[in-house]
Amino acid sequence: MAREQFGVCAEPNLHGTYLLFNAMDDKNAFLRQALSRLPAMIDHYAEHFSEANLTSVVAIGANYWDELYPEGRPKELTSFPMMQSDDRIAPATSGDIYIEVRSDRADTNHIVSTKICELLADSVDLIEQTRAFRYLDGRDLTGFVDGTENPQGHHRRDVALVKEEDDAEFAGGSYLHIQRYRHNMNLWNMLKEKAQEDVFGRTKVDNIEYESDDKAPTAHTKRTALKDDDGNSIEILRQSMPYGDMKTQGLFFVSYCHSSEPFTIMLKSMIQGDGQGHFDHMLKYTEAQTGVAFFAPSLNFLASLAEG
Repeated sequence: MAREQFGVCAEPNLHGTYLLFNAMDDKNAFLRQALSRLPAMIDHYAEHFSEANLTSVVAIGANYWDELYPEGRPKELTSFPMMQSDDRIAPATSGDIYIEVRSDRADTNHIVSTKICELLADSVDLIEQTRAFRYLDGRDLTGFVDGTENPQGHHRRDVALVKEEDDAEFAGGSYLHIQRYRHNMNLWNMLKEKAQEDVFGRTKVDNIEYESDDKAPTAHTKRTALKDDDGNSIEILRQSMPYGDMKTQGLFFVSYCHSSEPFTIMLKSMIQGDGQGHFDHMLKYTEAQTGVAFFAPSLNFLASLAEG
């Protein structure tokens, strides 16, 4: 039975480091070997820094997958669904390899990220590194709790992981979408608290969701809490974290799912709206600057890369 990468469904940590690489030409054989060794290396540091609750995820980009592993492809792995409507845009950007490092110690993340870059060496070009952190009691920098609708307990696995009956070769893996959002905090902070709550569709301090009839059709919770044709909730598992300094602040959005479709449906609801002009008004105060689709394969699959 395929074993998932533990970072996919792990509970939140205090610190996160997100590393995004492009593969260099003619380095695929080296990269297969290096990626196969990463989980064991992470396990070593997780044991060494046992109090840090270290987890990680290694993922391969949709546009790079066939080059690295031409023997097969996850059934629903497609490029990032770039979208635009008026001045709202979800761009598609580059990224061949994604590695997520999370723990409760920033120094542990730094050590492990350094070792990852040393292992991958000159086979990759590090194109982005984002250091993120837990803010207050799991809130975004807007002051609202992030991931309120996240699945809990064992249901996290049901939502995030590909099942054997759906795609046996890639069972235990997860479809991953990332977006780095940059917030306009000056504009956001000009809103009174009630106006901010109306944008989200829930209260700020107590994190109580508005009744459905009290939500504006443009509320963030209205545009992302969706149901399918059978009335079932459309779910993703978010592992997002805030990032920022005194000049730039935002959210590094991370979405895991057993299918690539739920993320696309939610993004379309936010940007294109409901067909009646009702888009997610949170997009007036934040914009996505990146967008990449990946697949985070099982530990079994990563180990098998060394055999190629």
